[in-house]
Amino acid sequence: MKTVVVVGGGITGLSTMYYLQKTVKARSLSVRLILIEGNEELGGKIRTVHNGPFKIEAGADSIVARKQNIKPFIKELDLEDQVVYNATGKSFIHTDGMLKGIPEDALFGIPMSLESLAKSDLVSAQGKVDALKDFYTKNETFTKNDSIGLFLESFLGKELVQKQISPVLSGVYSGKLNELTIAKTLPEMLDYKNEYGSIIRGLSENKQKYQSKGNKKFLSFKNGLSTLVDRIEESLDLVEISKGVSVEKIGRRDEGYIISLANGETLETDFIVLSTPHTVAHKLLDDRELDEDFDGLFNSSMISVYLGFDIPDSKLPKDGTGFIAGDNSDLICNACTWTSRKWEHTSENSQLLVRLFYKSSSPDYERLRSLTNQELIQVALRDIKNSLSISADPVTNEVTKWHENMPNYHIKHPQIVQSLEAKISENYPNVLLAGCSYNGVGIPDCIADGEKKAQEICLKL
Repeated sequence: MKTVVVVGGGITGLSTMYYLQKTVKARSLSVRLILIEGNEELGGKIRTVHNGPFKIEAGADSIVARKQNIKPFIKELDLEDQVVYNATGKSFIHTDGMLKGIPEDALFGIPMSLESLAKSDLVSAQGKVDALKDFYTKNETFTKNDSIGLFLESFLGKELVQKQISPVLSGVYSGKLNELTIAKTLPEMLDYKNEYGSIIRGLSENKQKYQSKGNKKFLSFKNGLSTLVDRIEESLDLVEISKGVSVEKIGRRDEGYIISLANGETLETDFIVLSTPHTVAHKLLDDRELDEDFDGLFNSSMISVYLGFDIPDSKLPKDGTGFIAGDNSDLICNACTWTSRKWEHTSENSQLLVRLFYKSSSPDYERLRSLTNQELIQVALRDIKNSLSISADPVTNEVTKWHENMPNYHIKHPQIVQSLEAKISENYPNVLLAGCSYNGVGIPDCIADGEKKAQEICLKL
């Protein structure tokens, strides 16, 4: 009997086991499946906290609806009746002491039409003229391994990128645009440029792709994202699941491996999927030949602060769902989601629930990192007062710190991952790396990576 061990019970590890079990059942294989998670709960960065009338997502807060693999997966799990979509509305950038709306007809701040560009309050008339070169300048040098920031600036102009696109896109991907690749952010933008001769024209021609379900771009579940984790766990009836037990060491034995656990137990296995942050995988493999590649993978950090108030969310600007702090903002936070407005299911009585983000890209982060939770709440309250003129005391809060745990896909990331996977394939047969450290940060990307890793193993069973 073959044994497969998945280390890490986040969404990638869970998805890997889901698809492994599916094949084992379909082919009536004799395989032992083991999932090991160091924490007491599965889910990784997905964790829903139920606090009075509020549902709070301490980690990821939604799933990108347009990703092709997510809806079939939800259907397989029989969760279609639990799906909820985001309420649509304006997003703002806080700059020059005020909130300015991001054009609604835009993707991550990138205009999807000439009208969208023309109506922007964030860019000067000259900045709009500069962006028009997108329509008559050809791409002759950029590939998907180049910088997304330099690519966009080359065709849309520096002002549009810096004032409207960068605050949004760098916030989503947790890094500076010039250090992020096209491949790991928005590869379709290069495709549009090459096919249509213009990024804006390409977006306009493919607008329906980004505005499905009446412009409802994100989805969650009535009882929060943990619904997905719980349902996958329930479905894994052939899988031995160990929680609260960490892996300390991985060693070779004949053609297989020995996994040493913190509780003193050992496991013999034929296949290992390391669905952990790359720092953990690095420590477990403990191989000098891999040091350079592992050390070349970077993480960033973030602090999330939720504040719930006993006041109606109608106190918020009309039709708004949140803001991003621009370069000229006097706020400490990088962004603020008006959660009760964007996700109606998160507040039973439409009471105000907001989430503020403080990222390591900010010069204030090191100081914030040393603060207590109560001190962080005070920082967040000052930001709410300065941005929304709300000075009420919160009735609930939730502070989450993700230190050095947010993957940052810099320019050399694809080449490093390719090199690392090649070396591991050569030196550690049947050991696979999986998860957001390598192949995409979104939940659909992690699910797809889990399916891919399961397929690779099933070809050898």
